[in-house]
Amino acid sequence: QVQLVESGGGLVEPGGSLELSCAASPVLFTIYTLGWYRQAPGKRRESVATVTSGGRIKYADSVRGRFTISKDIAKNTIYLHMNSLKPEDTAVYYCAAAREVEPGREYWGQGTQVTVSS
Repeated sequence: QVQLVESGGGLVEPGGSLELSCAASPVLFTIYTLGWYRQAPGKRRESVATVTSGGRIKYADSVRGRFTISKDIAKNTIYLHMNSLKPEDTAVYYCAAAREVEPGREYWGQGTQVTVSS
């Protein structure tokens, strides 16, 4: 059974840092693009950062230079390190995996809340 389990969310003050972790099934570190997405209240879910199986990374313009995505294959874990957090970063953050070859598959974690507030 494929699983993605996020952890590390919480309350942080503006300008602070937080690191999210996502424990993932080993198969997801093969031919899957792994990523972090977020959904703020009343808004659509958006991509934050993704990394392909080959290591290509993409960031949303709103987080580039502040957030860093990484993966540790030995630990079967994906990370999102967030610096210089802003109130507009407040959202539920989801870890996800998308198969890069047919047939397409997507898997999602349950989400973890990040709140940036003083």
